[in-house]
Amino acid sequence: MFTPSHWTPTRRRRAAYGFAAVLAVIIAVLTLLPQALPSSASGRIDKLYHFIAFAGLVLPVAALWPKGLAWIIPAALLFGTGIEILQPFVNRSRELADFMANGAGIVVGSTCGLIVHRLQIQRMR
Repeated sequence: MFTPSHWTPTRRRRAAYGFAAVLAVIIAVLTLLPQALPSSASGRIDKLYHFIAFAGLVLPVAALWPKGLAWIIPAALLFGTGIEILQPFVNRSRELADFMANGAGIVVGSTCGLIVHRLQIQRMR
C-alpha cells in the first residue's frame, strides 16, 4: 500500500511532497511543449489528460499526508491557471475547459487519496 506502517510521519510527508514535485515538473513539461496538432484535433482526450494529471498531482499528498491538502489544492489550482496563461506562448490554446478539467481532477484525486489514507489507517489497526 501507499503508507507502510513503519513509515514515520516525516517520511510520509517528504514522500508526498516529493511525488507532487516530480509530477508537477512532468505536467509542466507535457503541457507547455509546443503542440504539433491544432487543438481541435486533440478533442476531448486533452481534457481527460488534464483531469488525470491533476488528479495524480494531489493524490499522493492526500494519501500520504492529508494535512498537506490545505496547501496542495490552492497550489494545484494556481499551477493549472499558470499553465493555461502560458500555453498560448508555446503554440497551444488557452481553454476554460482545461482549467475545469484540472479542478475536477483535483477534487477526484483528493477524494481518492483520502480514501486510500483511510483504508491504510484501518488496515494498521
